[in-house]
Amino acid sequence: MTNAAAVWVSLRKVREMRPLVHNITNFVAMDLSANTLLALGAAPAMIHAVEEAAEFARISSAVVINIGTLSPAWVTGMRSAAAAARETRRPWVLDPVGCGATGYRTGVARDLAALTPTLIRGNASEIMALAGAGATRTRGVDSTDSSDAARTIAAEVASDYGCIVGVTGEVDYVTDGSRTLAVHGSDAMLTRVTATGCALSAVCGAFLATGQDPLTATAHAFAAFGAAGVRAARGADGPGSLRVRLLDELYRLDEAALEAEVRIA
Repeated sequence: MTNAAAVWVSLRKVREMRPLVHNITNFVAMDLSANTLLALGAAPAMIHAVEEAAEFARISSAVVINIGTLSPAWVTGMRSAAAAARETRRPWVLDPVGCGATGYRTGVARDLAALTPTLIRGNASEIMALAGAGATRTRGVDSTDSSDAARTIAAEVASDYGCIVGVTGEVDYVTDGSRTLAVHGSDAMLTRVTATGCALSAVCGAFLATGQDPLTATAHAFAAFGAAGVRAARGADGPGSLRVRLLDELYRLDEAALEAEVRIA
């Protein structure tokens, strides 16, 4: 079976199962993450209140925690949802947005990472900052480092936290600490649309909910999202039309499209 065929099998599982993905995400990302999941074939929920975060995590297929717009109350909800996911053996994803930008944000990211996420998905600078690698700092929520620079550190983070780590960039890398997969195929224009990385984290939650090996599921999520992004960019006039086209291409993804775009090594 080719890589593309395997990604197609995973995508079909998502569409057949229509997993409920519980997102505690930031204000900027809520709309795009929810619509990305719907276009893909999954079901989104945006639940962050302390009073219900853990309860909702227990009935969800997967949990995605994104620290983009932090507040103490949200952090409490994040911790309770992560604990509930762990107790019920639900996969959960940590997106450490802006880790390295401030001491508070970095501390929250590391505290959540210690709660054994299934996957940590971030850009190169976020993953390097999570590891405490040198003097790396993010530029707000943007990466100042290449994914190649973070490849070895990502494997170390995966080993340290006992999880999968996915780092995005020109080439995306997915690692469990001993094995690393390179996922090729993206478009630089995606970086001109806010919250596309956050939307990818939500997609990872949907693929992880299918019950496959987490390394494989994450690589397939990256590949599917990347394929849709490349196809969307080809007909886009700019970031505005790209955002709309991304949803259309996620909805339209089929085996032929994946065969044309997917490269995993």
